Amino acid sequence: MKITVVRNVLEANDRIAQENRQLLNEKGVYVLNLMSSPGAGKTSLLEKTVSALADRFRLAVIEGDIQDTLDADRIAALGVPVVQINTQGACHLDANMTKEALGALDLELIDIIFIENVGNLVCPAEFVVGENIKVMILSTPEGADKPSKYPLMFKESAALIINKVDLLPYVDFDLEMAKKRALALNPELRIFEVSCKTGSGIDDWIRWLTLQVELFQRDAR
Repeated sequence: MKITVVRNVLEANDRIAQENRQLLNEKGVYVLNLMSSPGAGKTSLLEKTVSALADRFRLAVIEGDIQDTLDADRIAALGVPVVQINTQGACHLDANMTKEALGALDLELIDIIFIENVGNLVCPAEFVVGENIKVMILSTPEGADKPSKYPLMFKESAALIINKVDLLPYVDFDLEMAKKRALALNPELRIFEVSCKTGSGIDDWIRWLTLQVELFQRDAR
């Protein structure tokens, strides 16, 4: 018996992701794949980010959830196009799901797409969907051991957002240890300490993201 199913699934996914990326490059659309465990603050970060960038870029959001539209409803209230993907049990978005969602958007009218992946620290890191970068959100109540427990997530991400730093006085989270462990896995990782509740650190994140998009747009011309 040949055990090749996982590899075949990933190879098929990678082919579709490459097709997605080619289409997005042709249209000049920059894509971020936002990943985290449930409750780390992906939607809150999206709300802050969309509000900060809406006057400068044309934005859209693809929301991935196992069920319901609660997060999509929050983002739609900001006045940006949102496509909901309900995975009906799957723990991540894949390239084919993303391809279908892209078909529901007018890519000629979009500069940036934010993909909010299903809350999970394992599978989303394994499946590319056609994004330019992956961004991980780690919240302080989760603990500083997550880089050691879920290394692929940190290796695959271009940026790490440590959210809920306003809770540092009340939780057992070693900020310096978390950063040290993350950078040991990925020395190029850009780390931002933020609080979506207070707004602390959001400006640094927005400046960095704006630069990434502008560099992409320059190279795409």
